[in-house]
Amino acid sequence: MAIPSITIFVRHSNGCEFVTDEKSKRCRCRKYLRWFHEGRQLKKAVKSRSWEAAEDARRKLEEQFKAGAVPTAVATDSRVTVARAVALYTQERESGRLSGGALNKLKRELKRFRAFLELRSIFFPADIDIATLIEYRGTWKDIYPSSATQQQVQARLRAFLRFCHDNGWMAKLPKLSPITVDVPPTLPLSKKEYETLLEKVPAVFSEDRKAQRVRALLQLMRHSGLAIRDAVTLERREIVHDKKKGLHRVSTSRQKTGTHVSGLLPPDVADEILKVPNSEPRYFFWTGNGLETSAVTGWQHDLRALFRSVFGKNTDFTPHCLRDTFAVEALSAGIPLEEVSKLLGHSSVKTTEKSYAPWMASRQERLDSLVVAAWAKGATAHE
Repeated sequence: MAIPSITIFVRHSNGCEFVTDEKSKRCRCRKYLRWFHEGRQLKKAVKSRSWEAAEDARRKLEEQFKAGAVPTAVATDSRVTVARAVALYTQERESGRLSGGALNKLKRELKRFRAFLELRSIFFPADIDIATLIEYRGTWKDIYPSSATQQQVQARLRAFLRFCHDNGWMAKLPKLSPITVDVPPTLPLSKKEYETLLEKVPAVFSEDRKAQRVRALLQLMRHSGLAIRDAVTLERREIVHDKKKGLHRVSTSRQKTGTHVSGLLPPDVADEILKVPNSEPRYFFWTGNGLETSAVTGWQHDLRALFRSVFGKNTDFTPHCLRDTFAVEALSAGIPLEEVSKLLGHSSVKTTEKSYAPWMASRQERLDSLVVAAWAKGATAHE
């Protein structure tokens, strides 16, 4: 039998100066024991006003649980508990077709939240207040280093609390302040840096087949602008031959946004990708077995190892910089922002503008030089 966490609390008499502190050891009011067992919060009178006697009673109660006995007690509350609310909410989300990694994340985070509350003897949704939530959010810094992840965790937590409020288990819905997401810097590779990256692949991955696959993945991401998840899970049928142009193009949908993307590949890059060896004929870089997220994580590890080997262990370059390189090159070449947004598969042009605002100036410089050149050409024609 699992041994519950047993808490001592004080039932203060009228007029006690410590009435606001149910765990005060400084008064002679009646002492009780409280614990949570089989979905209910229970209590038992110590029949003493001494804190020392209450500690002794708690130890004896714990020994009873260890021996497998079920001590007699009185239920303190018939309200829905946090544990019950978590179980119902998880069931509701699962029946709503939430599954896989998203469901596992939800279960893990709610389990962590419930454990945090129980350590503070909070067993009912009605007892969750803003101070408790602020304290809980303060623990995220070490668990979730990314501000984007913290924002997602807070959104899931708020959805759970709203579920409790909508069902009448909380009189008021506490509201945490928004989390500002730190936008990662745009770090495109220079032509020289990218060439160096390709040159170092055989040195980092000595096995020929592995080196060939790593290089092909780099080429795909660099020249298509695909995010690593979309590149790793790309199917062979999604690189199609455009007979009219005599070129190959990537034609797929982004998994993050569902937005369709279609872009041409340089002939030598397309040829290299099409020849990449893989045990599964359906894909280029995935076997199709196991979790998709596991495959992506594995490739991220490989590419990060390559970047650290080439640019140093403290480099800010990540696999995402290949996508940045594609976008910045397109903007610098004068391709309109709206078209670059489509090539990247962004759901909004605003996302593209926000991510690549520092590079809009170089694009504008190029456009300005073209306009000035057109003026000069026009003046010559009129002479």
